[in-house]
Formats: sequence, structure tokens, C-alpha cells
Amino acid sequence: QVQLVESGGGLVQAGGSLRLSCAASGSSFSINVMAWYRQAPGKQRELVAIIRSSSRQSYADAVKGRFTISRDNVKNTVYLQMNSLKPEDTAVYYCYASPGAYWGQGTQVTVSP
Repeated sequence: QVQLVESGGGLVQAGGSLRLSCAASGSSFSINVMAWYRQAPGKQRELVAIIRSSSRQSYADAVKGRFTISRDNVKNTVYLQMNSLKPEDTAVYYCYASPGAYWGQGTQVTVSP
């Protein structure tokens, strides 16, 4: 019903920036919440940032002040601007949408020291 496709991951040095994008295709009329999660090796998947249809945003403490989530409701796309990246930000980043609990396939972000 809904497919989420992430892009923008890659390799970056500490202190650098990346912008992740997640485009929703298919029927997205019921999507109210979009979010970014990440999962590092050996760790559980954790919520990074969440944005609602009203553009209300919430962030994990670890990324506050460095990451910004935004969305374009016309394009059905959510973004994650990541600045001042740290090696501990290295993870696979997943796009999420609900209701429906849709997940993207993930995009790798690697931050070198």
C-alpha cells in the first residue's frame, strides 16, 4: 500500500553533514506520522526523530541541536538534516510511517573519526 525509499546515506568525516530523504509512494492518505530510526551494530533500533502532519517535531536527546527533521506533504517526503556528525551516529537509518507501521529498507550512514 505504501512504500518508503530512503536515500542520502554515505561516508562522511566527523563534523560533516548529510541529508537523508525518504519518499513515500502509493496511497499515503492515512499517514500522519513520519520518523527516522537508526540501528547500530549490536544495538537495538532507536528512534532518532519524529514529525507529525502538523510539523510538530521530537528528537532523541543524542541528536538534539544537530539533526533537523522536516517534511514536504506535497511531495510526501521526509528529510533528516544531520550536522556535526559524530562516529557514534554510524548506523543504518530507517524511515518509518504510521498508521500502518511502514518501514523503508534503510540507508547506511558511516561517520569516520
